[in-house]
Amino acid sequence: MKSAVLLLAALPVFAVVAQERKPEPLPFDLKAHYTKYEYRIPMRDGAHLFTTVYAPKDTSHAYPFLMTRTPYSVAPYGEDHYRTRLGQSEAFDRAGYIFVFQDVRGRYQSEGRFVDMPPQFDRPSSPKDVDESTDTYDTIEWLLKNVPNNNGKVGIYGISYPGFYTSASIINSHPAIKAASPQAPMTNLFDGDDGYHGGAFMLAANFGFYARFKPRSTDLELPPAQPFTPYEYGTTDGYEYFLRHNPISNLEEMIKSPLFNDQADNAVYNDFWKPRDVSQHMKGVKCAVLTVGGWFDEQDLEGPFKTYHAIEKNNPGIFNAIAMGPWTHGGWAVYQGQRMGRVLFQSNTAEYYRDHIILPFFELYLKGNGDAHLAEATMFETGSNLWRHYSAWPPKEAQSKSLYLHANGKLSFDPPAAGEAAFDEYVSDSRHPVPFLGYSATGVPKEYMVGDQRFASKRPDVLVYRSDPLQDDVTLAGPVLPHLQVSSSGTDSDFVVKLIDEFPQDFDEPAPQDGPRPTDVEMPQEKMGGYQMLVRGEPMRAKFRNGWDNPQPLAANEITAVNFEMPDINHTFRRGHRIMVQIQSSWFPLVDLNPQTFTDIPKAKLTDFKPATERVYHSAEHSSLLVVGTVK
Repeated sequence: MKSAVLLLAALPVFAVVAQERKPEPLPFDLKAHYTKYEYRIPMRDGAHLFTTVYAPKDTSHAYPFLMTRTPYSVAPYGEDHYRTRLGQSEAFDRAGYIFVFQDVRGRYQSEGRFVDMPPQFDRPSSPKDVDESTDTYDTIEWLLKNVPNNNGKVGIYGISYPGFYTSASIINSHPAIKAASPQAPMTNLFDGDDGYHGGAFMLAANFGFYARFKPRSTDLELPPAQPFTPYEYGTTDGYEYFLRHNPISNLEEMIKSPLFNDQADNAVYNDFWKPRDVSQHMKGVKCAVLTVGGWFDEQDLEGPFKTYHAIEKNNPGIFNAIAMGPWTHGGWAVYQGQRMGRVLFQSNTAEYYRDHIILPFFELYLKGNGDAHLAEATMFETGSNLWRHYSAWPPKEAQSKSLYLHANGKLSFDPPAAGEAAFDEYVSDSRHPVPFLGYSATGVPKEYMVGDQRFASKRPDVLVYRSDPLQDDVTLAGPVLPHLQVSSSGTDSDFVVKLIDEFPQDFDEPAPQDGPRPTDVEMPQEKMGGYQMLVRGEPMRAKFRNGWDNPQPLAANEITAVNFEMPDINHTFRRGHRIMVQIQSSWFPLVDLNPQTFTDIPKAKLTDFKPATERVYHSAEHSSLLVVGTVK
């Protein structure tokens, strides 16, 4: 009876909770709200591009177009077969747009010849001068005239390769384009995007990608039943696989991909690469632009910054903004963004982006709905895990400071004093390169961008420099600029610089979740105390120290300046943490092996690969340092 009374007394409480709890919305039924059409749209040179259009069934008002152009297929094909989602979130689908997806020239059901990362024209001079800007222009002209119930406005966006097509589409843009969002856009494949970083070839990523991304074998084709089937390595250890098949010429025989060969064989910044830098063509942009990227994008980290700065420089007067979050490649569209590997960001950052950044952007510029309240730079600050809003990027308030390497593995904002030991040295041996992972894997696991570097700090061929425990938070914002004084016994070498956040040993761990008692012996639970979080890492091939198109050998054992730029960061090293820098001469197989002899690396033979003694100097006379931007 007592329990019955208690239950009755609790009923009003449960009733209030039930009234406050909102019911889960039903899944959005695309077929009930959109009609799908398929078209072959003519281009000015006679080629037809395959295009799918999803138009709202509600015709009570007009809608803007929202377009994505892709080399990865607009599948599924057939007007009765629908995509599972149209926009970057269900909110886009509910908001109502005329969604347009197009196979780019030469891919799948579109006619013409596909060119990988095609060069663009500043001003086409004849109907035969077709590029991605002209193809977009002709597509929009056709859509405006042939798809009913449109409001005359067009938005365009895409991630990665479609991000490149978005950038290229707004060069001398069609006046109907009112908003564009290049996201993780491939921009300059030789300078910091998919192909090369610091003049070093991104081996594992390019091999894995071009093993499955190949020119089509027929005039028109449909995607295979299982697109992008992973390459069969025959092992779970990519380090062992690529070491066994070194040099690159062996891999070219195995993969048999002309697109891979183009990437690997053009190992200097030559006439193959120069016209493919789309940032130099970002002119005549008339629409609002919001460039998006991830701080931990393992593929196209540099592209967003190059795109944002090029548009800012060449197109005064338009709204031009950038947003960066704690995401991997395209993670803002598919993940929650609460964590990456073992590193936590304390909130659903991707959902925040989708609801409060990208959707309001398109709603404002395509429909005139509301005010997006977007800053020019909306940047997530890792470490403190806060969104920051700046009037420019890098922040105008950032102050330049130098982090100096010192003897005995010290790192400080103070320069070396007279009498400090002159250098540290190690032997770099291509037979035993430094791995980029502390575990076995094939491909490029996304987690490596924040991965624990303790495995590397234990190696004799990795130099480690660390600050004292910080007494106050230190926030770094903008590019990181290593200025190294080095020498090598070889005539070429790589110098990989890694900026690391070392957690204190007594780092406060989240409380463990209660669970069932183990029934067998389990692996010990890893702790975050002492975790060495990679914040930014970048190689630099020393022969390019005087320019990407001007390779020069090192003079053996002669002190040489090697200065370069690492991609931007926005990270707070918290009080009690240490700032760490690691320096090494291989990062395998993320980066191809340097023979450490001055040669054309794609044509190198095994006999060209030699061990080299590397020195990094940190005396008062020959200081090595990292120039960083600090903000308070």
